[in-house]
Amino acid sequence: MTILIPVILLLLLFLLGMPIALALTAAGLVGIVMVTGNLQIVLQALGSEPYSTAADYALTTIPAFVFMAYLADRAGLAEDLYRAAEKWLAPMRGGLAVATTFASATFGAMSGASTASAAVMSRVAYPNMQRAGYDRRLSTGTIAIGSTLSSIVPPSVAMVVFSIATETSLRSLLLAGVLPGIILAVLVVFAVTIWVRVRPALAPQVERHPLKVLLASLKPIWLGALVIVILMLLLYGGFATPTEIGAVGAVVIGLVGVLRGKIRWAEFVQAVENTLRTTALIFLIIIGAGVFGLYLTLSRLPQNLVAFITDAGVAPWLVILLICVGYLVLSMFMDENPLLLITLPLTFPLVLALGFDPIWFGVVTLLLAAIGLVCPPVGMSAFVVASASRVPVDVVYRGTLVLMIPMLVCLGLVLLVPDLSLWLPTLLNP
Repeated sequence: MTILIPVILLLLLFLLGMPIALALTAAGLVGIVMVTGNLQIVLQALGSEPYSTAADYALTTIPAFVFMAYLADRAGLAEDLYRAAEKWLAPMRGGLAVATTFASATFGAMSGASTASAAVMSRVAYPNMQRAGYDRRLSTGTIAIGSTLSSIVPPSVAMVVFSIATETSLRSLLLAGVLPGIILAVLVVFAVTIWVRVRPALAPQVERHPLKVLLASLKPIWLGALVIVILMLLLYGGFATPTEIGAVGAVVIGLVGVLRGKIRWAEFVQAVENTLRTTALIFLIIIGAGVFGLYLTLSRLPQNLVAFITDAGVAPWLVILLICVGYLVLSMFMDENPLLLITLPLTFPLVLALGFDPIWFGVVTLLLAAIGLVCPPVGMSAFVVASASRVPVDVVYRGTLVLMIPMLVCLGLVLLVPDLSLWLPTLLNP
């Protein structure tokens, strides 16, 4: 029981509102002292752990993806994608909500950041849906759910964090998220269609646009489509590492923004500042998780947990289901990146010991974390949408609770049919 005191302390510090990075560091240092009884090891951890963690080359992927996300926002690519989808889909009941889902999925393929997607689509899509008479639950719920696609559709910052925490192949993880991401987008569209058929008042039909207007709406999006094609060819063709893909994407998107007159010096500086702020926050959490992970290593808690489960003879699939329930509960209170960094040192060795595929488990975990982004009582993306659209958060939750059904269906499909996530990595990584 003594060995669990640092874990209990960590949860208590979270409840008291201490920043996640500081809570992880404090609980980890207390744990190291309890396990070793040696203050010198604590001082060594404080001196070496931050540098050894932050100096990992794999972490360079994070600022590259984050910078690409902010530049894509400034370049107006998400807005163009939404405008085109909105004009083509407007005549269908719920068409604007469907357009939001497609635009969110596409923007996710360029940015990889859920909260960035939530903020951008709230600014772009919500005013249009309000002018068209859409119910606020449908509008905000669709934006929040659509933003979670950025966790699954590559490139994804959460996938980078999972790869670093578990030392699994980032390229394989990025490939594994493609098919589940497409399935999730289709299921969300299907759910929206059913919802507006059952409750027509949620989404009034919008006037059909002339063919000339429809064709004109495709003009501005060819640059965004070109960016996606370039990134996908580099990623799936194995021509560049994920870090290089992020860097190339940032350069190409930046040039597109400059050529279109959307990115000037002020916008560029602001994108850099936002990237530094976001990256520093993620790095601090990773460093704190490194200190806490050192405690877990010294205490042998993960190994003891694996031995306990193995000796107890619990069915492997029952363990997976219990892990899923645990992630669903924890993800209601915690953002995806700290959730992954805190839990993976315990769950990942157990999953490997039970014989499950690490890439498949990565997709399952990211789907669970994505559900947490829109699930009460916290739900980071739900709060971002509520703040950006100036809508009470309970209204957003009333929309996301309905549209979480396709997310749970997608999770069930990936659990029951692992090849949905493993087929593409196997095909392109012979």
